[in-house]
Amino acid sequence: MQESKDIATPPRRGRGRPPKSAQERNEGNRRNELILAAGRQFRLKGFHGTSTRDIAAAAGMQSSAMFYFFESKEAMLHEVMRSGMDQAMQSQSAALAALGSRANALERLRALVRNHLQVLVGPDSDFIPVMLYEWRVLTVAQRLDVSAQKDLYEGQWMPALNALHRTGRLKAQPEIARLLIFGALNWTAQWYSPQGSLSLDALTTEALALFMGER
Repeated sequence: MQESKDIATPPRRGRGRPPKSAQERNEGNRRNELILAAGRQFRLKGFHGTSTRDIAAAAGMQSSAMFYFFESKEAMLHEVMRSGMDQAMQSQSAALAALGSRANALERLRALVRNHLQVLVGPDSDFIPVMLYEWRVLTVAQRLDVSAQKDLYEGQWMPALNALHRTGRLKAQPEIARLLIFGALNWTAQWYSPQGSLSLDALTTEALALFMGER
């Protein structure tokens, strides 16, 4: 009778991605700081009026260190827009998820409008005017990339708009309504002041009164 041999059990692999090292976390933080600094400088001075030295100084780093993260100023501009849209998409998805599945179409539209206003005038809104005024600087491929993100973001509005149109509460065609709503809301970034008397919640109510004819 043969003796049984113990077979060593291989260690189990952890699921998901391995944790980032301290160096990787630090590099990620520095990259994010650089994106925020670039967005602010592009907003204040315009793309052509902003130098790489301006961005580096605002981020608290040497100019040469910037090119460890980005190959050019144009690449930074693209990332300012792409990163901004990514954050906007995440906050919008979270706002819709917080409502729960039982929320009606008007409640969903209210959440979408409120979140979009926060995106437009909140503390991380520098990418909005940068997108409006520096769009032509992007390459064709970069424009397509950001446009795809924008389409996904705006596409999340269509279920609520379609549902409101089916019930007769939204009179305009949903696709046209979406374009008009975004055109009106996006202009808010030009005149709204957080220090004014109108809160974002109150502004949301006024916007729905305009779009839907009800409060």
